[in-house]
Amino acid sequence: MTQSPYVLVLFYSRHGSVAEMAKHIARGINKVGDIEAKVRQVPEVSDTTKIASPALPDAGAPYCTLEELADCAGLAIGSPSYFGSMAAPLKHFIDQTSTLWLTGRLIDKPACGFTSASTMHGGQEQCIHSMMTPLLHHGMVWLGLPYKNKELINTTAGGTPYGASHLANSTNETALTDDEKALCEAQGKRIAEMAIKLQK
Repeated sequence: MTQSPYVLVLFYSRHGSVAEMAKHIARGINKVGDIEAKVRQVPEVSDTTKIASPALPDAGAPYCTLEELADCAGLAIGSPSYFGSMAAPLKHFIDQTSTLWLTGRLIDKPACGFTSASTMHGGQEQCIHSMMTPLLHHGMVWLGLPYKNKELINTTAGGTPYGASHLANSTNETALTDDEKALCEAQGKRIAEMAIKLQK
């Protein structure tokens, strides 16, 4: 049986904001016909040799496999901004993709990024850049958010032309503003449409 094309929504979320963004990006993807969203997360990593996470997550999306990444038609990747960079668990997952790089499995597939930070200038755009860099090495086609999305102009919270973002004023603030939700859905819709175009 042939698998339906999908956009992989891959993320790490420590306090829930990025997981919430992933849901809205998936909604945007699922508004496009002939493609679907596959939502996956990455496990925690440890600074010791102990096992940091169970084989299956206690809650939320399943953990991603390299095969799911290899077989995707497009990739939306998300992380909280940690000092202007992606979180270690996501970087650890990407660092395991050398076999996909050697075989060119991700070449010419579209990718985009999304992030959350607790301050207005907490490195959202730089975090998206940190996720973009290894994907460019994989030969992926990076998509930002064009200003035809008026929420980019109107937002007083998250939102960048580099990719969707969320301003979480406190650690446990996972609720997105209406503008942030709209930008996440617009980003999901855009990557789904591009994935279909690039498959033809």
